[in-house]
Amino acid sequence: MLELANLSNAAFDTESLLHGKNAYLEKLLQKHGLDGIEMMFCEPWDKTLHPQKWIKGVHLRFWPSWMDFWREDKSALLAELGSTEKISEKYGGLQPKDWLEAWRRNVQQAASSDAAYVVFHVAQARTTELYTRRFTYSNREVIGATAEVVNEFVDVIPKDCWLLFENLWWPGLTLQKSDEAALLLSKVRHKKSGFILDTGHMMNTNLALRTENEGIDYILSTVEKLGKLKDLIKGVHLHQSLSGTFVKQTMQYKEVPYAMQWQELMDYIIKVDQHQPFHSKRVGEIIDLIKPEFLVHEFIQDSYADWDNKICKQRQSLGWE
Repeated sequence: MLELANLSNAAFDTESLLHGKNAYLEKLLQKHGLDGIEMMFCEPWDKTLHPQKWIKGVHLRFWPSWMDFWREDKSALLAELGSTEKISEKYGGLQPKDWLEAWRRNVQQAASSDAAYVVFHVAQARTTELYTRRFTYSNREVIGATAEVVNEFVDVIPKDCWLLFENLWWPGLTLQKSDEAALLLSKVRHKKSGFILDTGHMMNTNLALRTENEGIDYILSTVEKLGKLKDLIKGVHLHQSLSGTFVKQTMQYKEVPYAMQWQELMDYIIKVDQHQPFHSKRVGEIIDLIKPEFLVHEFIQDSYADWDNKICKQRQSLGWE
């Protein structure tokens, strides 16, 4: 099993976490005995700051709302974004082929790193739907459209690279139903395909959870219900989220008549998807059940010290520090 930390080359991570020096990353990896990082490419790749030898996986880009664009539903797009200029800015153009080109470039960048796997989010939600959770599209509709999108650029994914689909709590892949998970794999034309379980995202699908141990029990039982498909969970994004009370409060809104701007969207998502380290010693039961090839300590890091502390706490819970 490769034990990793998550990182991007966005300006905040480069400056606030690494201070522009790869020595900080090397120090973190050595201190905790980690094998490397799961990288997200947001900018051109500076190999001196993020050496290839440390990149073991790549998290591909993610658009929370994309199906209206893919289906070329211009009226829905204009209602959400307000203008053709903003549509073009968000998706890199006004045609699905423009957006696919952005995907292709991102996958090619991942392939150039020789990563063992890439991660693809399977979810869709308009920003006007987030508070109320009254969604337009179903899980199966999102899964079907995801397969369509992926199959358009699957030719640039190296054949020996795992394509791992990640669960979320919005419509798409939640990993709550084995038939929906199987449907996704049956439609995607990449033989080495599987799943990466995000533990915090799975906890976000159950608003009744109040403690970490309740969350662990829920994760274990949900994964067991996947039957043989659980053997295709090749990776785990390990963190915990207990945001059910907050989500229930927002769901009381009858409607949200405006589209969230980027900062409001991010503020909301962080409150829902908390990315906190596990403190319960039972967290190891998740690893024992899944036996992943890739384990990522996935956090939202405020600073290098915060990053270091969260990894330390979670590894202590696992009995590894």
